[in-house]
Amino acid sequence: MSDVELQEEEREVLHSIYEGDPAFNQLTPTTFQYKYGEDNDIKSFLLEISWSATYPSERPNINMNTFYNKHIVQEVKDEVVKQLEAEADQWLGSAMTYTLFQYVQEHLTELLSMQPDSVAEINSQTSKLKISNENQQVEETVKRPKKEQLSKAQKRRQWNKADGKGERPRGWDWVDIVKHLSQTGPKQEQES
Repeated sequence: MSDVELQEEEREVLHSIYEGDPAFNQLTPTTFQYKYGEDNDIKSFLLEISWSATYPSERPNINMNTFYNKHIVQEVKDEVVKQLEAEADQWLGSAMTYTLFQYVQEHLTELLSMQPDSVAEINSQTSKLKISNENQQVEETVKRPKKEQLSKAQKRRQWNKADGKGERPRGWDWVDIVKHLSQTGPKQEQES
């Protein structure tokens, strides 16, 4: 069977298994989410698995960086992804999305062992984090020059000076001799 046929078959199997399960969600034909734990629980999280075009020949993309997981510490997210990638490597070539969801369900307490039990502990850990200067230096080098902000009148004047293509009309810098002489007038010789 081709990868496309295997994906279609696995999609049907997932729908039949998780039919009526509120924790399961299919975002796109190739992206699935499963929520572990209860809402408003400090240890609940959302696991997102998305398939590439060559899935199941290669492992799926495992995402823990969803907005729902903002309270989960980064070490826990990294550990979950690491464990699931190792598990996915064992199942290459076969349908593995259900297996990965079940793996997390079975090992939930181990995976969440580094997650603090309260919001206060999470806040104390985040206050200990130090932002390195490398990020600040990168931001400084990436800064782009600000675009000049023009008023409507300034834009209109620029538009009137040029045609629609941004080019000035022929002879825009020529001097009108008659006008020039009328402004300066003839030289008057002083009588002495």
